[in-house]
Amino acid sequence: MTAKPSVLFVCVHNAGRSQMAAGWLRHLAGGAVEVRSAGSAPAETINPVAVEAMREVGIDITANKPRVLDYETAEASDVMITMGCGDVCPVFPGKRYEDWKLDDPAGQGIEPVRVIRDQIKTKVEELLASLGITAVA
Repeated sequence: MTAKPSVLFVCVHNAGRSQMAAGWLRHLAGGAVEVRSAGSAPAETINPVAVEAMREVGIDITANKPRVLDYETAEASDVMITMGCGDVCPVFPGKRYEDWKLDDPAGQGIEPVRVIRDQIKTKVEELLASLGITAVA
């Protein structure tokens, strides 16, 4: 890995889980990690309930836009975190992969999305520790 590792979060629509994970990593890494997110079949907009759940913890993801996963982005990333995309997410040899089993926030109310948000935070903290980076409070 490079001096500043890059992490790519991937889910099908790039509208919920991957956007929340990217928000958490940007917040907790304090600039020590290059953060990317993408989807294999991106939605038009980010899930508004995910935006609200993140706003509750002081993280603003409203400016983020779902984007398509492309070869260059994947190739340039050190770590790829997939979330519920199964065989839809491509595999790139030589990358570190993790598949995070998380419920999809699509169509859910704020209460279950808060649970997903908090699960993502825990996983991001574990990821940072595995990269040797101390999370910012």
